[in-house]
Amino acid sequence: MTSPISSIRNLGPAFEAGCARAGIHTAEQVRGLGADATYAALLRAGTQPHFIGYYVLVMGLQDRPWNDCKGAEKKALRARFDAIKAEAFDQGGAEFERQMNQIGVLKPTKKGQRTR
Repeated sequence: MTSPISSIRNLGPAFEAGCARAGIHTAEQVRGLGADATYAALLRAGTQPHFIGYYVLVMGLQDRPWNDCKGAEKKALRARFDAIKAEAFDQGGAEFERQMNQIGVLKPTKKGQRTR
């Protein structure tokens, strides 16, 4: 049996719609993926990054109120959020640079920097 994503504490219809765009349709899928992989999928599907959205997901998966995240825990979650965001948005960047190098638009310098 499957449960709707909105059955997870703190997550409502807007989050559920974002998950659907990312190909995630059930609470069981969200739980199986975990917060980090779920949020990365949302970003890759076009959801705008927002730290509160990420930690609401983390708190929901722990069955905690959305505003229960404070202090050192919140700081650690912010670092994880920043890493997820950087990875999600850099995936195309490395490929783009590789293609530019291949056609000679960006050339390596002696120090390993790129020039046009």
